[in-house]
Amino acid sequence: MRIGERYAGIIAWFSEHMPVAETELHYGSPYELLVATMLSAQCTDKRVNMTTPALFERFPTPEAMAEASAEDIYPYIKSISYPNNKARNLAAMARKLVSDYGGIVPDNVEELQKLPGVGRKTANVVGAVAFSREVMPVDTHVFRVSRRLGLTRNAKTPLQAEEQLTAHIPSHLLPIAHHWLILHGRYTCTARNPKCDECGVRPWCKSPVRTTAKD
Repeated sequence: MRIGERYAGIIAWFSEHMPVAETELHYGSPYELLVATMLSAQCTDKRVNMTTPALFERFPTPEAMAEASAEDIYPYIKSISYPNNKARNLAAMARKLVSDYGGIVPDNVEELQKLPGVGRKTANVVGAVAFSREVMPVDTHVFRVSRRLGLTRNAKTPLQAEEQLTAHIPSHLLPIAHHWLILHGRYTCTARNPKCDECGVRPWCKSPVRTTAKD
């Protein structure tokens, strides 16, 4: 199967069967989405959503968080993975957001990456979700699923996977395609024991008969 056929079949299936696909992070503003996405690194969205209500009640704006120290933030996120590092990053991010951007989250992924603790994936998530930017965030789910399906070939890094995906997926579909692949990886094409028998895109999958996987 040619790669163009694979992309066309998979995109058509998701377009029909998952016309609405959104982030599972709870947020009410670009600031809250940025904070939640930073917290979600190597942590489940479910855990983040359990943590952020109290955090946002205490620090409802970038200005409020900018006045806080990492030690002030830590108790609110201590159940999250790597809380010490994330508390430091959140404090530094908020200070720079206030000092350099007037407390307004940039809608440009290049500017977002200038904020402490904000890498390319986080910037792309905020750009795609909050501002509908035509970008493809690549997390562990997207990286795994795109490789298994055959949407990427020999991609060794998330950036290489991102470049291959953006080269083949129509740009206007990139924000939702990101969610298609994440949700598929979270609930069907799981890291271990993927549910191949339940997979709607199995006809186009490069490796549809896996029963276990180590990623």
